[in-house]
Amino acid sequence: MTHFSGSKTILSQVPSLTLRNQQGQILGPFELTKDVHHLGRNPDKADLIVPENNNWMMVSGCQASFIKEGNDYRIYDGDQVKPSSNRLFLNNTLITPKEGLLLQDGMEITIGTVMGNHIIITYSNSNSNQPLKPVNKTSISLKNKSVVIGRDTQANLRLDAPTVSRYHAIIDTNNQGEYILTDRSTNGVFVNGQKVTGQAILSNGSTIRIGPYTLILQGDDLLIADTGDNIRLDAKNLSRTVQDKHGKKITLLTDISLPINPGQFVVIVGGSGAGKSTLMRTLLGLEPVDSGIVELNGEDLRKNFNIYRNLIGYVPQYDIVHSNLTVKEVLDYAAKLRLPADINLEQEREKVLKQIDLKERENTLVKNLSGGQLKRVSMGVELLADPKLFFLDEPTSGLDPGLDKKMMELLDHLSKEGRTIILVTHTTLNINLCDRLVFLGKGGNLCYFGPPQEAMTFFGVKSNNFADIYVHLEDKNKVKEEANRFKNDPNFHDKYIAQYLVQLSTPTHQKSKPKKVKSSFLQQFSILSQRYGQLWLRDPLNISLTLMTAPLGILAMRIALSETIPFNLSNENDPTFATLSLKVLFVFTCAAIWVGLATSLQEIVKESKIYQRERLVNLGIWAYLGSKASILGILGFLQSLLISLTIFISFKAPESNQLAWILGTEITIFLTLFSTIALGIMVSAFVKNITQANSSLPLLLLPEIIFSGVLFKMTGVGKLLSWLMISRWSVGALGSLVNIPSMIPEAKPISPLNPNPVVVPVDIPTEVYAADSSNLLINWGLLLLHSFIYWCVTYILQKRKDIL
Repeated sequence: MTHFSGSKTILSQVPSLTLRNQQGQILGPFELTKDVHHLGRNPDKADLIVPENNNWMMVSGCQASFIKEGNDYRIYDGDQVKPSSNRLFLNNTLITPKEGLLLQDGMEITIGTVMGNHIIITYSNSNSNQPLKPVNKTSISLKNKSVVIGRDTQANLRLDAPTVSRYHAIIDTNNQGEYILTDRSTNGVFVNGQKVTGQAILSNGSTIRIGPYTLILQGDDLLIADTGDNIRLDAKNLSRTVQDKHGKKITLLTDISLPINPGQFVVIVGGSGAGKSTLMRTLLGLEPVDSGIVELNGEDLRKNFNIYRNLIGYVPQYDIVHSNLTVKEVLDYAAKLRLPADINLEQEREKVLKQIDLKERENTLVKNLSGGQLKRVSMGVELLADPKLFFLDEPTSGLDPGLDKKMMELLDHLSKEGRTIILVTHTTLNINLCDRLVFLGKGGNLCYFGPPQEAMTFFGVKSNNFADIYVHLEDKNKVKEEANRFKNDPNFHDKYIAQYLVQLSTPTHQKSKPKKVKSSFLQQFSILSQRYGQLWLRDPLNISLTLMTAPLGILAMRIALSETIPFNLSNENDPTFATLSLKVLFVFTCAAIWVGLATSLQEIVKESKIYQRERLVNLGIWAYLGSKASILGILGFLQSLLISLTIFISFKAPESNQLAWILGTEITIFLTLFSTIALGIMVSAFVKNITQANSSLPLLLLPEIIFSGVLFKMTGVGKLLSWLMISRWSVGALGSLVNIPSMIPEAKPISPLNPNPVVVPVDIPTEVYAADSSNLLINWGLLLLHSFIYWCVTYILQKRKDIL
């Protein structure tokens, strides 16, 4: 939005200018009495002279030219030929030396960007033929009072944005007369580019970021310098090369520069391998570059990404919503994760449903939506935070021409609401709706940037079909030729890039990279657990199979054993009884390990894309893993309970400690399941796709069988490897509970005439299955240690996936 002065004093009937710096100091008024005026610090170049001191060093020798036009003046940057050092902006849109801007009474022009050191030029003209714009209150006095800043209507300074908490921050005065800001928010406060932890002391000229708003302390007044509605993106000389698996260098981006003005709808097109998605992710701040920089309103976007996380919307090419939730549920969970807890959830959801035109489908499962509706749901998730900079990668992919047009019209409408939108697409049917078209050739070469209507003229294509440009750029040599021709064409490159690309001479220097705002663990854990539990409940068949697989397997074993009864020794001379009982216990363990792995192996990899997007906003890793552990833990408890009941019903318990046996079996099976679930989760975090996850099942199961110590005697390296197996400690605990050593026959003499005892060959390590509490607790402890290690490794694997 355009900012206008809070009050206006008419000093004369002639137009005038006043200058205000970031500290609130006023210079002027400068009366405009001639047809031509120049504003600057150099007396040889300017007649409206700004003093040579540090307070006004942002002003160039010749900062601006004013040419009379009717009753008003048109402002030009610099001397109408050479631009000024820090340039001129209206709402972050560049004012050029050639085109200029016709001033309106009360209009404010910025020297530099409002995100750092800047100066405001205010134009006043009581005789203007142009209507006076409405005056908005944009500042509040902090003197002698406590000021509450937030979204609530009762706040002293109300900031109306969904990412702002009702009572976001409070500013008070300490005993030394300094202003102290206290953060009370969900999404954080940044002062002078640094995240506030608890409290921060404010000095004159301090810049405060709250949601999309930028506030500046000027003396005793707190000024809203920027509402965040106008985001400017400058890409400067972006280049990047990578190496393929054979060590060959591949160029992804070749010296690309783009100026993207606030509110522009920019479409990136090009053939396969042209670097469209790479360019978009670079503009988004996610991809590093070998050289060049991406600036958001004059600041390094990648370095300051933590400030802008909630200001940027990103819809990847893949879908970022759970298919087993309804549209309403998807939006509600996303809002709970991204917005303050005190937000009016229903109001925000209804607003977004109206924007994406899916109100009538709010109770429909996502998996039952059409392709176009699914894309709109992904957009709706991003629109909840009301992003001012919106990136979309192939949102029209797979849509029919009608849906493609509707999607493009929706994006065009969103850009007209003040958002800067950047879209990657391979279709060209409706790209005439955009403001700027980026045409890339192979190797990330910029072949065109400008209005889509002029692309045909530049490429010399006589038809109105953009596909002919694709054909024109199929030849790699032709791509380089066209990229060079565009770069040297003043009618296109100079007009749409060179003239608008901002090169600030006084960049803002900050001490360090801003820290990320950390969300509440308990709040995220609760929300994620609810969502994850609901996803499981939406698939009752899968739950049934998960719960019944192991019990059915144990019942099948009971049938196979026929009349054989393990665990209770009836014939003390039976040399096979201990081995049989141990094999039965081994089947119990294998059943638990099988279902534990089957339950967990896909649980992270199947939603990796959703995780990456949510992590990019504010998702905590421990809250995410905690939700997995809680729901899968509950599922594991139910599985272990059913397994234990099946064992108790199907097999006669050992003669002593019957209650302890069933309770001990339940604990052992549960710990086995939970350890195996943790192992499956760790592998799921490691693999790249579901196919790899499924293929890893036998690779995980076979070592558990081989090194369990049941089928083969463990010695040497095998004994050490067995310590790494869940099965070793699970069978050990179960064997201890049923007292396997007591089932091994003692050596007895055959007859009195032959006193030499006969040793029955039973190769079972009795110390592993010793029936004492210390051995049982050691086995249980090792199962818990396995779980702990697997969860910690999973955290590390997930942390390594962080892009920023």
